[in-house]
Amino acid sequence: MSLVKHQFDRKVDWHSLLDSGNRVFIGSYAAVPNALIDSLIEDAKGLNDIELTHMGTLSDDKWALPEYASRFKVNTFFIHGDTVRQAVDEGRADYTPCFLSEVSGLFTSDTLPLDAALIMVSPPDELGYCSLGVSVDVVMSAARAAKHIIAQVNPSMPRTCGQTFLHISEFSACIEAEQPLPEVDMSETSKIVDRIGQYTAILIDDGATLQLGIGKIPDAVTRYLYQHKNLGIHSELLCDGLVDLIKRGVVTNRYKTFHPGKTVVSFCFGSKNLYDFVDINPHVEFYPSGYVNKPANIAKNDNMVSINSALQVDLSGQVVADSIGYDFYSGIGGQVDFVTGASKSKNGRPIIALPSTAKNGEVSRIVATLSEGSGVVTSRGNVHYVITEFGIASLQGKSVRERALELIRVAHPKFRDELLAKIREKYWVPDYQTRTPTDIPELGEVQISRIQFQDQQFYMRPLNPSDERRLQEFFYSHTKETIRMRYNFTPGQMTREKSCDLVSVDQSKDVALTIVQDDGSKVRIEAVGRYYLYEQQNSCEVAFVTRETNQGKGMASRLLRAMIDIAEKRGLTSMFALVKNNNLPMISVFEQFGFVRKFDSEPGEIELVKRLNLDAVELAPDIKNGGLL
Repeated sequence: MSLVKHQFDRKVDWHSLLDSGNRVFIGSYAAVPNALIDSLIEDAKGLNDIELTHMGTLSDDKWALPEYASRFKVNTFFIHGDTVRQAVDEGRADYTPCFLSEVSGLFTSDTLPLDAALIMVSPPDELGYCSLGVSVDVVMSAARAAKHIIAQVNPSMPRTCGQTFLHISEFSACIEAEQPLPEVDMSETSKIVDRIGQYTAILIDDGATLQLGIGKIPDAVTRYLYQHKNLGIHSELLCDGLVDLIKRGVVTNRYKTFHPGKTVVSFCFGSKNLYDFVDINPHVEFYPSGYVNKPANIAKNDNMVSINSALQVDLSGQVVADSIGYDFYSGIGGQVDFVTGASKSKNGRPIIALPSTAKNGEVSRIVATLSEGSGVVTSRGNVHYVITEFGIASLQGKSVRERALELIRVAHPKFRDELLAKIREKYWVPDYQTRTPTDIPELGEVQISRIQFQDQQFYMRPLNPSDERRLQEFFYSHTKETIRMRYNFTPGQMTREKSCDLVSVDQSKDVALTIVQDDGSKVRIEAVGRYYLYEQQNSCEVAFVTRETNQGKGMASRLLRAMIDIAEKRGLTSMFALVKNNNLPMISVFEQFGFVRKFDSEPGEIELVKRLNLDAVELAPDIKNGGLL
């Protein structure tokens, strides 16, 4: 600290640099200069009506307590903590909504001119440079724009790399005060959070670049990425989960197309291990939010995946993230910045992830209409994916009708009928759309699986009502030969109503699986497998159809294997199929899975039967199903 003493060998009463009515910025998150705040409260009692401006803060936030209301007026860009939240609710504090990428501009353009910035820094190096450490975000811009920089030099503050340094000569005053950085544990989890993490990980490809928002859900995603390879990081927040991926070699930043080889962030908070990791770490670079969160910079990363949470999503895709009704809860933060940047990235995927319910399951977060007073943070035009513990809703390029059906599918089952009824009142779906989607319990908690055929990636999942138009397109893609060979009757027109009937399946009895190619707006059904239950015989009839361009790749076998597994778990005693006798490829697939030909079939077709256990009974000879897809 000799350099500090050299620069400030005369004691400075830093309070004298302030006047009543000034606007003062406070450092962010884990870098709140509490010693300066305490001094301002205790030793500068002659100052009144100071506007304290800040982002989220990990502190006791005592400046926002009622007893200091006449001395301080709080103006926050992000509500973090009950003390500030209560002050905003009671009108003692203001919340200013703003994209995180644009907060810095409010200071530098004198829209919100700053008289002083109270910040926390590391001790200076031998050249006199101090690091902003774990919170560069808007702190750098605030310091540059303020008339006075007043610094708390904290020996516990890590020295981080990137654009984090201020020279001690730039400070109008500083004090040395040791302060342990606040630790935040986001590892607490639940089955719901874990399931959301699993679904989200499915959408992340090897080589992707990640952004994680604040909260338990984004952090949970990292626990399901251990098998991924060569991920990159361009994120406002660095959390313990991402550090774990770096240490495991999952994150290499090798294929980043913007700052390749570097983890780029704006701030971090978490455990002491995290703070130790970023200390003098040249592989992790901190930059101001105006740079990291700039959508054009985010979009420079190919395969950019942004993962943010929300409080409520309506059935058209509007996202509420900063308020619950009229009560402001958090802030806009960087969600819109990263949703916009990821959507403009080559092969980018902006994701909104949230639990399907609130208040212990009593309230649906997927709603027909937003709660009165709620504000839209991310518009329906920006959202590509919404994920809950019940699945992945793909919204890009979807009509309002399709969006509603997609979102109903990921809502909690006990609210699905109510949601469908409400949107039918608004004519978003036709009268014939009456069934809500159902899961296949035998597939496990995660209903979708990523699979590969000849180095191409596909997804297998249950068919559902939102597939109505895609199934119609699938039908009309068939050649006449496929229709003749694959269907047990000659279908004519595939109307939307007929298609709706085929995708609206009670999956607790019958089963309908599909293999799809899903890349945002490019969603295409490649194969469908179905079985129809015959309860009296404890049996089912099974069939499948594959798009011509994918025949012979093994899709039918994958679907059949899954249906056999489901039938066995449900205790069925047998399965059977009716196949035209000249359809040799399909007959071969069934026989590979142990189906045996019966020799009393109808002319022109073959019946194949598979017994599922030793107690299987003989199938009734008159079991037939004429409209099998």
